[in-house]
Amino acid sequence: MSALTTSAQDNKNLTISGYAEVYYSYSFNNPPDHNMPPFVYAYNRHNEVNLNLGFIKANYNNDNVRANLALMAGTYTNTNLAAEPGVLKNIFEANAGIRLSKKADLWLDAGVFASHIGFESAVGKDCWVLTRGILSDNTPYFETGAKVSYTTDNGKFIASALYLNGWQRIQRQDGNNKPAGGLQLTWKPSEDVTFNYSNYLGTEGADSVGVRRFYNNFYTVLQLAPKFGITAGIDYGTQQKSKTDKRTNHIISPVFIARYMLATQWAIAGRIEYYRDPNGMIISTGTPNGFKTTGYSVNLDYIPFPNAVIRLEGKVLNSKDPIFIKDNEAVAANKVITTSIAVSF
Repeated sequence: MSALTTSAQDNKNLTISGYAEVYYSYSFNNPPDHNMPPFVYAYNRHNEVNLNLGFIKANYNNDNVRANLALMAGTYTNTNLAAEPGVLKNIFEANAGIRLSKKADLWLDAGVFASHIGFESAVGKDCWVLTRGILSDNTPYFETGAKVSYTTDNGKFIASALYLNGWQRIQRQDGNNKPAGGLQLTWKPSEDVTFNYSNYLGTEGADSVGVRRFYNNFYTVLQLAPKFGITAGIDYGTQQKSKTDKRTNHIISPVFIARYMLATQWAIAGRIEYYRDPNGMIISTGTPNGFKTTGYSVNLDYIPFPNAVIRLEGKVLNSKDPIFIKDNEAVAANKVITTSIAVSF
């Protein structure tokens, strides 16, 4: 390890970076336990200043090998890695890769890495909207396993095949020994256009009761003008009702985001989303119509420096059933204001 570190420093292949995002959210439903609804996994504490995500990262990269190690803390960590034991809860990234071909951009990577599903990541500064959408919060932010990825010489097409420990897991679920995996295909015909398809196939639960999940993620990012861009996506997933019942439950979730740069240091963005999960495949409510929720949000960004952003967002969620709690009563709406400061270094 010491020889590798010395070589990395000498060749300037080792970089150290970091990120911190502090936020304050206020829900007008005023939950007494300070927790946002259970399907919210980022920025999920009410009426308190807190760290959503902070990490320190080391990256090593040369023509033949690469590696990443990042340790993290924050409310994102507490919620998204609640099922992981001990120090595994603090791993943001931990992966190593080796180039498989001298002529082609073909790599094998293994470890803990960012999810191949979705266009929003855990790093808020890189997302157009301050808080994550329902769709992003309820698909994996990270995954553990191995992947083979290929990029064409012109960089316009990327394909990856993955073997995974499960749906957003570092440690495999107890009693689950079935394989899981997925594909990702990304086409970038120009710098202003991206098309992506990702999928996941795996068995959820212990082998004795496990049900098969097949999840599909489609999105496109279009920079229509230097100051204006849109992102549009739709996810569709199915899952067996039970191990002995081959019928399936379904979810579908479209999302649309638009962002406009008002000036060099100012931007505004808005999101419209809908999430339909009537049988509790991903989000269980115990109500007659299940989870059928529409969301609207708008945020204003101030970017004083290239590595920093200050944000303010208002968001409204409206559900068909009263699935939220306000003053100890079930209500159908949830209104939230969030502000944050994010800095990368």
